[in-house]
Amino acid sequence: MTGVLTLYRTSIGKKAVMAVTGLIGYGFVVAHMIGNLKIFEGSVGFNAYAEFLREVGYPLVPHTGLLWIARIVLLTAVILHVVSAIQLTRMGLVSRPMNYAQKKSVQASFASMTLRWGGIALLFFIIYHLLHFTIGVAHPDFVYGAAYENVVIGFQNPFIVLIYLVAISALAMHLYHGVWSMFQTLGLNNVRTNSLWRGLATLSAIALFVGFSLVPLSVMFGLVR
Repeated sequence: MTGVLTLYRTSIGKKAVMAVTGLIGYGFVVAHMIGNLKIFEGSVGFNAYAEFLREVGYPLVPHTGLLWIARIVLLTAVILHVVSAIQLTRMGLVSRPMNYAQKKSVQASFASMTLRWGGIALLFFIIYHLLHFTIGVAHPDFVYGAAYENVVIGFQNPFIVLIYLVAISALAMHLYHGVWSMFQTLGLNNVRTNSLWRGLATLSAIALFVGFSLVPLSVMFGLVR
């Protein structure tokens, strides 16, 4: 345990934590998007899918047990990811001259900034999302077990749709830069492969943005009702 903590205090350890937690988050995001798209199967299909998620593992674990374990793992991964990113940034600033740090800050791209600030914003959005569609305290018409109806009613409000679209945009930018950075960290970037990895990162971000945006926009425009 002491060795693990010692490793975590180093920049290599923090980067390793960011890589592992990033992969956990990415896997969850892809699975969640695929599950969300089941809403186009209609009320029966989507509610059956939601019920399956609540019942999976029962009776070996309590009702919704595995689902909440997955949520806790995700939330923990996001917190560790954000904390490690902040600590790495501080370590970088301390180890560099002030004028160099200022120059790097000016040169930082919008995408790279989302890794720091977008990650924090996404953490708060995840909490709001759980309160909105899982616990229901942020959803005035929430009905437990009626996942399809909760989504349809929840996205009737254009302001709520806007919140989700902004969060989805931040997520897409965050994942674009995260995937790109992963290839750099693994040492896979070179002149011949840069375009390939950047293209994969771009396609991944676009696919996730479109996939997640389809549900709120389809509800708002009456395609899902």
